[in-house]
Amino acid sequence: MNLMNTFFLMGPPAGGDQSPLPTFIMMGAIILVFWLFMIRPQAKKAKDQKKYIESMQKGDKVVTIAGIHGIINKVNDDGTTINLETSPGSYIKIEKSAISLEWSMAANKAVTADKK
Repeated sequence: MNLMNTFFLMGPPAGGDQSPLPTFIMMGAIILVFWLFMIRPQAKKAKDQKKYIESMQKGDKVVTIAGIHGIINKVNDDGTTINLETSPGSYIKIEKSAISLEWSMAANKAVTADKK
């Protein structure tokens, strides 16, 4: 047998049971890393998206999650929908939640870069 097989086939050391403390520490470390790299960034992104949707107003250039580019013509009284002008004189009513923060920011950066 090679060294790895010998290592894995060995039982607990003589003299009693092993402490479960190292296992709990390792599980805690895994949970901490998972939280730092997965849960926390997604929660921050969702918070930023919600703040962006609440601050939308007439005249903002936005891009929907479906890729439709337009300018907000009206924020409707119901608080959840907007009228989006996709081309002069052409309007569609969409949900605020259908606006993409990332794509809208990227489109607005491209517009400001073109103006310079």
